[in-house]
Amino acid sequence: MSDIQGILDALSASRSAQHLGNDPLSFCHRFSDPADQEIAAVVASSFAYGSIVIILRTLEKIFAALGRSPRKYVETFDPEAGLHTFSDFKHRFNDGRDVCALLWGMRQMIEQEGSIHAFFLRGHTAAAADVSSSLSHYSAAVLALDYTGVFGTREIPADSSFPFLFPSPASGSACKRLCMLLRWMVRPADGIDLGLWTGISPAQLIIPVDTHISRISRYLGLTRRKAADWRMAQEITAALRRFDPDDPVKYDFSLAHLGISDGCDGKDPSRCRACPIVTICAQNLTK
Repeated sequence: MSDIQGILDALSASRSAQHLGNDPLSFCHRFSDPADQEIAAVVASSFAYGSIVIILRTLEKIFAALGRSPRKYVETFDPEAGLHTFSDFKHRFNDGRDVCALLWGMRQMIEQEGSIHAFFLRGHTAAAADVSSSLSHYSAAVLALDYTGVFGTREIPADSSFPFLFPSPASGSACKRLCMLLRWMVRPADGIDLGLWTGISPAQLIIPVDTHISRISRYLGLTRRKAADWRMAQEITAALRRFDPDDPVKYDFSLAHLGISDGCDGKDPSRCRACPIVTICAQNLTK
């Protein structure tokens, strides 16, 4: 175990501004005000699905509209104007109405509780083993807000993909983007993550599982599961707690960027020779 931990620690230490620049989290670092960073984090994490090139392109379009202060934009967000601004927006499953629903939902959260952080804490239990219940409460509360200004009805219509942005562990979803949001906001500020949300322990976080994390975690023996679901996310996190029970998801950024930035796809043996986890990777050992 010590060999694996040492390699993972070295991998984390090697991550740089170049890796951050190739990550949706980079949009949060464009702002110095924590209130702006919070809004940026919700927006950037929400649309962090698909290829990284498309994600960054999508986020550039959104943040161009949000301007110098995302918080001020959200506080005064007008759905009618927003539907015009984002009329030609499309990001795979989501369209301009979904962007407007997200912005309108955030405005309501702020008006109710003062921040997204405080809104999230309404359903959080500090004594819970992890954030399973908290995320279920948060998603349900967001989807229960009044979206009349965007959709013309309080309820979200069946033809909208907005609920895709707020999945729930109760349904078995890995909730990758919500877990990513929590990692960004809860983990201590380290030049990568922001450490802005208190009241949630880093020990409660669950790793955001995407195609990169699920594949590389299998290579490292952190999970034997095949489906990238909530149970896999919990299993990988439990394995990482052996290395750091107080901050198990600290390795997420560095492991994910083996795939995102370094090109690990499990198919090109030439990449394995220079890979920093080559000596502990089961993929390499079976070749």
